[in-house]
Amino acid sequence: MSSSQASSQRSGRLLGFVGVGTMGRPMARRLIEAGHALIVYDRDQAAVAELEALGARAAASVREVADNAHTVFTSLPTPAIFKQVALGDAGLVDGGAIKILVDLSTVGSRIEKEVADGLLAKGIETVDAPVSGGAAGATKGTLAIMAAGNPAALEAVRGLFDVLGKVFVVGDRPGQGQLLKLLNNMLSSTAFAITSEAFVAGLRGGLDPDVMMSVINAGSGKNGATLDKFPKHVLPRTFDFGFPVGSVCKDIGLAVDECQALGVPMWVGSVARQVWNYAAMQDGSARDMTELVKYVERWSSVDGLAD
Repeated sequence: MSSSQASSQRSGRLLGFVGVGTMGRPMARRLIEAGHALIVYDRDQAAVAELEALGARAAASVREVADNAHTVFTSLPTPAIFKQVALGDAGLVDGGAIKILVDLSTVGSRIEKEVADGLLAKGIETVDAPVSGGAAGATKGTLAIMAAGNPAALEAVRGLFDVLGKVFVVGDRPGQGQLLKLLNNMLSSTAFAITSEAFVAGLRGGLDPDVMMSVINAGSGKNGATLDKFPKHVLPRTFDFGFPVGSVCKDIGLAVDECQALGVPMWVGSVARQVWNYAAMQDGSARDMTELVKYVERWSSVDGLAD
Protein backbone atom coordinates (compact mmCIF):
# COMPACT_ATOMS: atom_id res chain seq x y z
CA MET A 1 0.00 0.00 0.00
CA SER A 2 1.37 3.42 -0.94
CA SER A 3 1.63 6.28 1.56
CA SER A 4 -1.03 8.15 -0.46
CA GLN A 5 -3.45 5.25 -0.13
CA ALA A 6 -2.79 4.84 3.58
CA SER A 7 -3.33 8.56 4.15
CA SER A 8 -6.61 8.47 2.21
CA GLN A 9 -7.87 5.56 4.27
CA ARG A 10 -6.85 7.08 7.62
CA SER A 11 -8.55 10.39 6.80
CA GLY A 12 -11.68 8.72 5.48
CA ARG A 13 -11.63 11.21 2.60
CA LEU A 14 -14.00 10.32 -0.20
CA LEU A 15 -12.83 9.98 -3.77
CA GLY A 16 -15.32 10.92 -6.46
CA PHE A 17 -15.87 9.09 -9.75
CA VAL A 18 -18.11 10.37 -12.54
CA GLY A 19 -18.59 8.03 -15.51
CA VAL A 20 -18.48 4.35 -14.58
CA GLY A 21 -18.98 2.73 -17.96
CA THR A 22 -16.78 0.26 -19.84
CA MET A 23 -13.54 1.80 -18.57
CA GLY A 24 -14.65 3.76 -15.54
CA ARG A 25 -16.40 0.90 -13.76
CA PRO A 26 -13.37 -1.44 -13.50
CA MET A 27 -11.13 1.47 -12.50
CA ALA A 28 -13.56 2.53 -9.78
CA ARG A 29 -13.80 -1.08 -8.66
CA ARG A 30 -10.03 -1.31 -8.27
CA LEU A 31 -10.00 1.82 -6.12
CA ILE A 32 -12.73 0.36 -3.90
CA GLU A 33 -10.92 -2.97 -3.61
CA ALA A 34 -7.74 -1.08 -2.65
CA GLY A 35 -9.60 0.30 0.36
CA HIS A 36 -10.68 3.73 -0.87
CA ALA A 37 -14.10 5.21 -0.11
CA LEU A 38 -15.87 6.30 -3.33
CA ILE A 39 -18.88 8.38 -4.22
CA VAL A 40 -19.93 7.66 -7.81
CA TYR A 41 -22.28 9.02 -10.42
CA ASP A 42 -23.40 7.80 -13.83
CA ARG A 43 -26.64 7.98 -15.78
CA ASP A 44 -26.52 4.18 -15.99
CA GLN A 45 -28.06 3.18 -12.67
CA ALA A 46 -27.13 -0.48 -13.16
CA ALA A 47 -23.45 0.44 -13.37
CA VAL A 48 -23.73 2.54 -10.22
CA ALA A 49 -25.59 -0.26 -8.42
CA GLU A 50 -22.78 -2.69 -9.19
CA LEU A 51 -20.28 -0.42 -7.44
CA GLU A 52 -22.72 0.38 -4.65
CA ALA A 53 -22.85 -3.34 -3.89
CA LEU A 54 -19.08 -3.22 -3.38
CA GLY A 55 -19.36 -0.38 -0.89
CA ALA A 56 -19.44 2.78 -3.01
CA ARG A 57 -21.84 5.59 -2.21
CA ALA A 58 -24.23 6.46 -5.03
CA ALA A 59 -24.65 10.15 -5.86
CA ALA A 60 -27.78 11.61 -7.37
CA SER A 61 -25.88 14.17 -9.43
CA VAL A 62 -22.46 15.37 -10.59
CA ARG A 63 -22.75 18.26 -8.15
CA GLU A 64 -23.23 15.87 -5.23
CA VAL A 65 -19.94 14.18 -6.11
CA ALA A 66 -18.13 17.53 -6.29
CA ASP A 67 -19.68 18.66 -3.00
CA ASN A 68 -18.30 15.64 -1.15
CA ALA A 69 -15.00 14.61 -2.77
CA HIS A 70 -11.68 16.46 -2.70
CA THR A 71 -10.39 14.45 -5.68
CA VAL A 72 -12.77 13.50 -8.50
CA PHE A 73 -12.03 11.12 -11.38
CA THR A 74 -13.88 11.40 -14.68
CA SER A 75 -14.08 8.74 -17.39
CA LEU A 76 -16.46 10.09 -20.02
CA PRO A 77 -17.20 9.19 -23.65
CA THR A 78 -17.09 12.48 -25.58
CA PRO A 79 -15.58 15.97 -25.34
CA ALA A 80 -19.06 17.54 -25.17
CA ILE A 81 -20.14 15.38 -22.23
CA PHE A 82 -16.85 16.02 -20.42
CA LYS A 83 -17.21 19.78 -20.82
CA GLN A 84 -20.81 19.69 -19.60
CA VAL A 85 -19.93 17.58 -16.56
CA ALA A 86 -16.99 19.83 -15.67
CA LEU A 87 -18.22 23.33 -16.50
CA GLY A 88 -21.98 23.04 -17.06
CA ASP A 89 -24.78 24.00 -14.68
CA ALA A 90 -24.42 22.09 -11.40
CA GLY A 91 -21.18 20.66 -12.73
CA LEU A 92 -17.89 19.94 -11.02
CA VAL A 93 -16.89 23.62 -11.19
CA ASP A 94 -19.62 24.48 -8.67
CA GLY A 95 -18.64 21.81 -6.16
CA GLY A 96 -17.91 22.76 -2.59
CA ALA A 97 -15.25 20.12 -1.87
CA ILE A 98 -13.44 19.35 -5.11
CA LYS A 99 -9.85 20.55 -5.40
CA ILE A 100 -8.40 18.16 -8.00
CA LEU A 101 -10.01 16.74 -11.14
CA VAL A 102 -8.31 13.66 -12.58
CA ASP A 103 -9.59 13.21 -16.11
CA LEU A 104 -9.13 9.68 -17.44
CA SER A 105 -11.19 10.34 -20.58
CA THR A 106 -9.96 10.76 -24.16
CA VAL A 107 -11.35 14.13 -25.20
CA GLY A 108 -8.53 15.96 -27.00
CA SER A 109 -6.17 18.65 -25.81
CA ARG A 110 -8.28 21.66 -26.78
CA ILE A 111 -11.28 20.72 -24.63
CA GLU A 112 -8.96 19.57 -21.84
CA LYS A 113 -7.25 22.97 -21.77
CA GLU A 114 -10.56 24.82 -21.86
CA VAL A 115 -11.92 22.80 -18.95
CA ALA A 116 -8.67 23.11 -17.00
CA ASP A 117 -8.71 26.90 -17.37
CA GLY A 118 -12.35 27.07 -16.27
CA LEU A 119 -11.71 24.93 -13.21
CA LEU A 120 -8.50 26.72 -12.26
CA ALA A 121 -10.42 29.99 -12.11
CA LYS A 122 -12.31 28.38 -9.20
CA GLY A 123 -9.15 27.03 -7.57
CA ILE A 124 -9.50 23.48 -8.93
CA GLU A 125 -6.45 21.80 -10.48
CA THR A 126 -6.81 19.43 -13.44
CA VAL A 127 -4.64 16.35 -13.89
CA ASP A 128 -4.94 15.28 -17.53
CA ALA A 129 -4.54 11.50 -17.36
CA PRO A 130 -5.94 9.50 -20.29
CA VAL A 131 -5.31 5.77 -20.18
CA SER A 132 -4.41 3.02 -22.62
CA GLY A 133 -4.90 -0.71 -22.25
CA GLY A 134 -8.60 -1.25 -22.79
CA ALA A 135 -11.16 -2.76 -20.45
CA ALA A 136 -8.89 -5.72 -19.77
CA GLY A 137 -6.11 -3.41 -18.59
CA ALA A 138 -8.56 -1.47 -16.44
CA THR A 139 -9.71 -4.70 -14.80
CA LYS A 140 -6.18 -5.99 -14.19
CA GLY A 141 -4.70 -2.65 -13.12
CA THR A 142 -2.18 -2.65 -15.97
CA LEU A 143 -3.17 0.54 -17.76
CA ALA A 144 -0.65 2.99 -19.16
CA ILE A 145 -1.56 6.38 -17.69
CA MET A 146 -0.31 9.47 -19.56
CA ALA A 147 -0.41 12.19 -16.92
CA ALA A 148 0.14 15.92 -17.30
CA GLY A 149 -0.58 18.80 -14.98
CA ASN A 150 0.64 20.88 -12.07
CA PRO A 151 3.47 18.86 -10.42
CA ALA A 152 1.97 19.33 -6.94
CA ALA A 153 -1.42 18.02 -8.09
CA LEU A 154 0.23 15.10 -9.85
CA GLU A 155 2.13 14.17 -6.73
CA ALA A 156 -1.06 14.32 -4.66
CA VAL A 157 -2.73 11.62 -6.79
CA ARG A 158 0.26 9.56 -7.81
CA GLY A 159 -0.44 6.83 -5.26
CA LEU A 160 -3.95 6.45 -6.65
CA PHE A 161 -2.53 5.88 -10.13
CA ASP A 162 -0.54 2.95 -8.75
CA VAL A 163 -3.86 1.13 -8.22
CA LEU A 164 -4.80 1.56 -11.88
CA GLY A 165 -1.56 0.87 -13.71
CA LYS A 166 1.74 2.51 -14.60
CA VAL A 167 1.89 6.29 -14.75
CA PHE A 168 4.04 8.20 -17.24
CA VAL A 169 4.39 11.90 -16.46
CA VAL A 170 4.39 13.45 -19.93
CA GLY A 171 4.14 17.15 -19.17
CA ASP A 172 3.22 19.89 -16.73
CA ARG A 173 0.20 21.27 -18.61
CA PRO A 174 -3.26 19.74 -19.08
CA GLY A 175 -3.67 18.74 -22.71
CA GLN A 176 -0.27 17.15 -23.15
CA GLY A 177 -1.53 13.79 -21.90
CA GLN A 178 -4.46 14.03 -24.32
CA LEU A 179 -2.18 14.64 -27.29
CA LEU A 180 -0.01 11.62 -26.51
CA LYS A 181 -3.07 9.42 -25.94
CA LEU A 182 -4.55 10.43 -29.30
CA LEU A 183 -1.26 9.71 -31.06
CA ASN A 184 -1.13 6.30 -29.37
CA ASN A 185 -4.72 5.47 -30.35
CA MET A 186 -4.19 6.64 -33.92
CA LEU A 187 -1.18 4.33 -34.25
CA SER A 188 -3.16 1.44 -32.74
CA SER A 189 -6.25 1.87 -34.92
CA THR A 190 -4.22 2.44 -38.09
CA ALA A 191 -2.19 -0.70 -37.39
CA PHE A 192 -5.38 -2.70 -36.90
CA ALA A 193 -6.88 -1.44 -40.16
CA ILE A 194 -3.85 -2.31 -42.30
CA THR A 195 -3.41 -5.64 -40.50
CA SER A 196 -7.03 -6.46 -41.34
CA GLU A 197 -6.37 -5.82 -45.02
CA ALA A 198 -3.16 -7.86 -44.97
CA PHE A 199 -4.89 -10.71 -43.10
CA VAL A 200 -7.76 -10.90 -45.60
CA ALA A 201 -5.35 -10.68 -48.55
CA GLY A 202 -3.41 -13.61 -47.10
CA LEU A 203 -6.61 -15.63 -46.79
CA ARG A 204 -7.52 -14.82 -50.39
CA GLY A 205 -4.08 -16.05 -51.41
CA GLY A 206 -4.47 -19.34 -49.58
CA LEU A 207 -2.25 -18.67 -46.57
CA ASP A 208 -2.98 -20.29 -43.22
CA PRO A 209 -3.94 -17.50 -40.79
CA ASP A 210 -2.07 -18.94 -37.80
CA VAL A 211 1.09 -19.47 -39.83
CA MET A 212 0.76 -16.01 -41.32
CA MET A 213 0.56 -14.33 -37.91
CA SER A 214 3.45 -16.40 -36.53
CA VAL A 215 5.69 -15.34 -39.41
CA ILE A 216 4.65 -11.68 -39.23
CA ASN A 217 5.32 -11.60 -35.48
CA ALA A 218 8.77 -13.04 -36.07
CA GLY A 219 9.51 -10.36 -38.65
CA SER A 220 9.39 -6.63 -39.17
CA GLY A 221 5.61 -6.37 -39.71
CA LYS A 222 4.60 -7.09 -36.13
CA ASN A 223 2.48 -4.53 -34.32
CA GLY A 224 -0.11 -4.35 -31.56
CA ALA A 225 -2.77 -5.90 -33.77
CA THR A 226 -0.69 -8.92 -34.78
CA LEU A 227 0.77 -9.41 -31.30
CA ASP A 228 -2.43 -9.05 -29.30
CA LYS A 229 -5.78 -8.32 -30.94
CA PHE A 230 -5.57 -10.84 -33.78
CA PRO A 231 -4.34 -13.84 -31.75
CA LYS A 232 -6.75 -13.17 -28.86
CA HIS A 233 -9.87 -11.76 -30.51
CA VAL A 234 -9.80 -12.21 -34.31
CA LEU A 235 -8.35 -15.65 -35.06
CA PRO A 236 -10.62 -17.28 -32.41
CA ARG A 237 -13.52 -15.25 -33.95
CA THR A 238 -14.61 -13.99 -30.51
CA PHE A 239 -14.34 -10.28 -31.40
CA ASP A 240 -14.48 -9.28 -27.74
CA PHE A 241 -11.64 -6.80 -27.23
CA GLY A 242 -14.07 -4.43 -25.51
CA PHE A 243 -13.69 -1.17 -27.46
CA PRO A 244 -16.39 -0.11 -29.94
CA VAL A 245 -15.86 1.09 -33.50
CA GLY A 246 -17.60 4.37 -32.66
CA SER A 247 -14.98 5.16 -30.01
CA VAL A 248 -12.20 4.43 -32.50
CA CYS A 249 -13.82 6.90 -34.89
CA LYS A 250 -13.98 9.54 -32.16
CA ASP A 251 -10.35 9.08 -31.15
CA ILE A 252 -8.82 8.95 -34.61
CA GLY A 253 -10.94 11.92 -35.67
CA LEU A 254 -9.67 13.97 -32.74
CA ALA A 255 -6.11 12.83 -33.44
CA VAL A 256 -6.15 13.78 -37.12
CA ASP A 257 -7.72 17.15 -36.37
CA GLU A 258 -5.17 17.97 -33.67
CA CYS A 259 -2.20 16.87 -35.79
CA GLN A 260 -3.42 18.93 -38.74
CA ALA A 261 -3.80 21.92 -36.40
CA LEU A 262 -0.11 21.41 -35.54
CA GLY A 263 0.75 21.63 -39.24
CA VAL A 264 1.20 17.89 -39.97
CA PRO A 265 -0.56 16.87 -43.24
CA MET A 266 -1.83 13.46 -41.97
CA TRP A 267 -2.19 11.65 -45.30
CA VAL A 268 -2.06 8.17 -43.77
CA GLY A 269 -4.06 9.11 -40.69
CA SER A 270 -6.80 10.67 -42.81
CA VAL A 271 -7.22 7.51 -44.88
CA ALA A 272 -7.34 5.36 -41.74
CA ARG A 273 -10.04 7.65 -40.35
CA GLN A 274 -12.07 7.16 -43.54
CA VAL A 275 -11.84 3.37 -43.21
CA TRP A 276 -13.12 3.40 -39.63
CA ASN A 277 -15.86 5.94 -40.38
CA TYR A 278 -17.06 3.85 -43.31
CA ALA A 279 -17.21 0.75 -41.10
CA ALA A 280 -19.27 2.69 -38.55
CA MET A 281 -21.70 3.70 -41.29
CA GLN A 282 -22.27 0.03 -42.15
CA ASP A 283 -24.15 -0.49 -38.84
CA GLY A 284 -20.85 -0.94 -37.08
CA SER A 285 -20.69 1.93 -34.59
CA ALA A 286 -21.54 -0.19 -31.56
CA ARG A 287 -19.61 -3.25 -32.71
CA ASP A 288 -16.29 -4.29 -31.19
CA MET A 289 -13.38 -2.67 -33.03
CA THR A 290 -11.94 -6.10 -33.88
CA GLU A 291 -15.00 -6.70 -36.06
CA LEU A 292 -13.49 -4.35 -38.65
CA VAL A 293 -12.03 -7.56 -40.09
CA LYS A 294 -15.55 -8.74 -40.94
CA TYR A 295 -16.15 -5.64 -43.03
CA VAL A 296 -12.86 -6.06 -44.89
CA GLU A 297 -13.81 -9.69 -45.53
CA ARG A 298 -17.20 -8.62 -46.86
CA TRP A 299 -15.73 -5.87 -49.04
CA SER A 300 -13.23 -8.41 -50.38
CA SER A 301 -15.88 -11.08 -51.05
CA VAL A 302 -14.20 -13.61 -48.80
CA ASP A 303 -16.88 -16.30 -48.62
CA GLY A 304 -17.77 -18.12 -45.42
CA LEU A 305 -15.70 -15.97 -43.05
CA ALA A 306 -17.80 -12.88 -42.39
CA ASP A 307 -20.59 -13.45 -39.88
